Amino acid sequence: MSNDEFRAALARLAAGVVLVTAQEPPLDEEGRGEDVGMTATAFMSVSLDPPLVMVSLRNDSRMDDLLSEQPLWAVSVLAAGQRQIAGRFAMKGRISDRLLFQDLAYVRGEVTAAPLIGGALATLECRTEQRVVAGDHTLVIGRVLTAGLPSPDGDPLTYFKGRYRQLG
Repeated sequence: MSNDEFRAALARLAAGVVLVTAQEPPLDEEGRGEDVGMTATAFMSVSLDPPLVMVSLRNDSRMDDLLSEQPLWAVSVLAAGQRQIAGRFAMKGRISDRLLFQDLAYVRGEVTAAPLIGGALATLECRTEQRVVAGDHTLVIGRVLTAGLPSPDGDPLTYFKGRYRQLG
């Protein structure tokens, strides 16, 4: 089986789209660390008791490096109308995260201080419980510390056959 065959087969699995965010620790006592974000489609619920979720991060990515040191992170489950946000944080060779967050509506999580995107269907604040290296990715399992429903009645943004899609 080739990488292309594997990729084509798994492209037929529809996935929800989330924005994973965290805040880098500040460089000094008076500063605020930079916000970091990445789009993910490999995200899932793991356990109800205790409440656990999992996200898959490419090894040595900025988010993987950050979450290896910073245990607090957040997830915003993106709504159908937030395709532009997903694309912005999925770009390769993108501009700095500071500029990516610049014109987005968000609030800071009470526990993580990570950005929670306005208009998201749901938001979660998490603390890393376990990291499992799996091939070229790391599976980060997080305990859910808070859960919110900013826009619970919207439709989800999905990813299928290499493109963002809407249900219906």
